[in-house]
Amino acid sequence: MTADSNSHIAWQRAQLKKLRAALKAVEADQLGKANCGRATQMTIDELQRKIGESGRCIAEYERRTRRPLATDRGSLTSVSWDHWNANLPMARPQRQRA
Repeated sequence: MTADSNSHIAWQRAQLKKLRAALKAVEADQLGKANCGRATQMTIDELQRKIGESGRCIAEYERRTRRPLATDRGSLTSVSWDHWNANLPMARPQRQRA
């Protein structure tokens, strides 16, 4: 993951990591118990809601700022630049007669 220039998104990513860890801990704590209490279920629901909010915020930011994949540096390096203008007809190789 690259560093975010937007501090709000960086904070959201950090929160998402913390919330997922907290949810995992609560669920692991309740794994051995037969009866999940009402307070624990409310905690799980609240953590899942916060995870969803952070995830939506990050996804919306990435949709707004992400460059199209077809123009990234890796894709452009594999393109043949011999005929860079798509509107010009490409020269066909001539057959040699035997």
